[in-house]
Amino acid sequence: MLSMAGQTFRDRWQVFVGAIVTVCLGVALVQSSLLALISAATAAVPPGLSQAGAAALQEGYDYAVTLLGMVLGLATFVAVFIVGTTFAFTVAQRRQELSLLRLTGASRGQIRSLLVGEAVLLGLIGSAVGALLGLPVMRLQVWMLIRLDFAPPGFTARWLPWVLLVSIGAGVLISVLGVLAASLRAARIRPLEALRETGEAVRVMTASRWVLGILCTAGGVLLLALFPAGDTERPVWFVQLTPFLVSVPLVVGFSALAPLIVPLVGRLLGLIFHGRLAELALANLRFDARRSASTAAPIMVLVAFVASIGATLGSVSAAAQQETLHSVRGDLMVLTDRPAASELAGVDGVDSVSPQTTVRFELRSGDDYGNVWYLPYDGLAADPVSYGRAHQVRAAAGDLADLTGPAIAVSPSADPGRDWQVGDILQLRVDGKERAVHIVALLPSTVSGPYFVLSPELVPPDAGPWQNIVRLADHADEPDVEAALGEFGSVQTLREWVDEGAAAQDRATGHIMIVLLSMTMLYTVIAIINAVVIAASGRRREFAVARVTGLSRGQVVRVAFWESQAVVIIGLLLGGVAAAGSVVGVSVAIHRLIGITVISIPWPLLIGLALGAAVLVGVTSVVTSRSHTRTPPVRLIGARE
Repeated sequence: MLSMAGQTFRDRWQVFVGAIVTVCLGVALVQSSLLALISAATAAVPPGLSQAGAAALQEGYDYAVTLLGMVLGLATFVAVFIVGTTFAFTVAQRRQELSLLRLTGASRGQIRSLLVGEAVLLGLIGSAVGALLGLPVMRLQVWMLIRLDFAPPGFTARWLPWVLLVSIGAGVLISVLGVLAASLRAARIRPLEALRETGEAVRVMTASRWVLGILCTAGGVLLLALFPAGDTERPVWFVQLTPFLVSVPLVVGFSALAPLIVPLVGRLLGLIFHGRLAELALANLRFDARRSASTAAPIMVLVAFVASIGATLGSVSAAAQQETLHSVRGDLMVLTDRPAASELAGVDGVDSVSPQTTVRFELRSGDDYGNVWYLPYDGLAADPVSYGRAHQVRAAAGDLADLTGPAIAVSPSADPGRDWQVGDILQLRVDGKERAVHIVALLPSTVSGPYFVLSPELVPPDAGPWQNIVRLADHADEPDVEAALGEFGSVQTLREWVDEGAAAQDRATGHIMIVLLSMTMLYTVIAIINAVVIAASGRRREFAVARVTGLSRGQVVRVAFWESQAVVIIGLLLGGVAAAGSVVGVSVAIHRLIGITVISIPWPLLIGLALGAAVLVGVTSVVTSRSHTRTPPVRLIGARE
C-alpha cells in the first residue's frame, strides 16, 4: 500500500497541492517562531553595560520570549487545526475512489495505510519546503520585533541544525494526525454505500464529531464560567490569556458541530434572500454541509482570534484608563526633569503637589536548591503623605503612611505566585546597591498599576523624570497657574495626561496585534483560498449538471458566488460567537479585579476583516467556478472525475 500511496500521489498531485501548501506554511511559521524564541531565551547580556542598561536589555529579551511563546502557541494551533480540516475534507471527497479499492479486495487496514502513506509523503514534501521558507519568515519576525520595540536593537535569531529535524518531524506528525481520523472513518464505510452515496457515507455528524464537538464546546463554556470566578489577585497577563483559554476549545467545538449549524443558517438566510439562484445556492449549502463547514473553518479561526485578542487587549487598555481617572485626584500634571515639588507648591493658586517618579529595581528570588536570580521591576517612588492625597488607594493590609525608610508597598497583582505579607523582608537591588526593605502595606489588585510603591529614600540621585500631580486652589485662575507652572516643565491637564498614556497603550496594543496575528493571518488567508479551491475541485460534474438543466455558465458562477458568501456568513457567525465568550470572560474578570465594567470591541478591524473575507472568498469562488465550467457540460456528464 505504501507503493500505491506513492503512485496515487503522483497521479493525483493536483488534489494534494493545497494540502502541501498548508503543511509548508504551517511548518515555516512554527519553525520561525521556535528559532526566534530559543534565540531570545538564550541571548546573553554583553559585558560592560551599567546595571540599569543590563536590566533593561534582559527585560527586552524576556518580553520577546513571552510574546514569541504566545506566537508559537497560536501558530501551532492554527497549523494543526487547518491542516486537520483540510485533510479531512480531501479524504471525504475521495469516498468513491476508496470504495472501489475496497471492492477490488483492499482491506480496511490497507486503506488506512494508503492514506497515512500519502500523509507522510505530503508531510515530507511540505516540511522540506517549509523549512526553507522558515528562514525568511524568521528574519521577517525578528525585524518586526525590533521595529516594534519588542526586542532590543541588534537582536538576531540564529539557525540551529536540529530544528530542521524537528520541523520535518512536526510536519509529518501534523499531516498524519490530520488524516488519521479521516482514514479511520473512510475505512469503516461500506464500499457500496460510498458508491451509492447512501447510509454511513453521507452521514456527516459521526460519533467522533459529536464527542469532540460536545466536549470542546462544554469545555469552553466551563472555562468561561470558571475564569472570572477565580481569585481577584491575578495579574493582567493572566486576564490577557483569556482568548487562548476560552476561544481555542470553542473554535474546535464549533468546527466539529458546524455541519449541524450550516443547515440552520441556510434556512435563516432563506428567509432573507429569495429568487431562483439564491434558493439554489442555499440548497447547495445545506446539501453538502461538510464542504460548507470545511470552507468556513479557516474564516472562523481568523475571526475568533482577531476579535478575541483585539477585544481583550483593548478592554484591558480601556480599563486601565478608567481606573487611573477614578483613582488619581488632581487638576494638572507637571513633568519635570528634577525634583521640584516645593517650588511648584509655592506657585500662587496651587493647593497641593504630589511628586512621584518611576524607579527601576531588581527583586531577588530563589528556590529551595540555593539558586538565586534577580527579576527586574518598575516601582513608583512617592512621599506617603502626598501620595495618599493624590491617589484614592486604600491599603488592603498595613498602612501607606509607614512608607518611610527602607520600605515598600506591593500589590498581589504583580505576582500572585508570591504570598506577600506585611512585615516580610525583600532583597532589592536599586542603582547597583543591595537593600533589604520591609513590606509595610499591601496594595489592592490593579490593572493600571502601580504594582510597587517605594519609599522616597530608595530613589536614586539621578532618578527622573518626575510626575507632579497638582491640585488647584478654589480661587485659582487655571490659565495663569498653567503659565506659571510651565516655567518648571511641561504642563497637561490630568485628562490629557491619562489620554496620552492610553494612546501610547493603544499603540502598544496595535503592535502586539501585529506581532501575534500578522503571520497567522497571512497563513489563514492562504488557507481560506486553499479551502475554496479544494471545495470547487470536485464540483465539475455538479456544475455540468446544472448547465444541462437550463442554467447558463454565468448563472452557475453566480450561484457558486452566493453560496460562498453564505459560507463567509457562517464563518463570521461562528467565529464571532467563539470570540464573544472570551470578551465576556475578560469583562467579568476585570470587574472582579478592579470593580470597573468595560468592553472594548475593535469594530473597524472586524468590519474590515468581514469585508476582506467576503471579497477574498467571493473572488476565489468566481475564478475557480469559471475555470471549472470551461469544458462543455455534455463531455462531463458521463465521465469520471
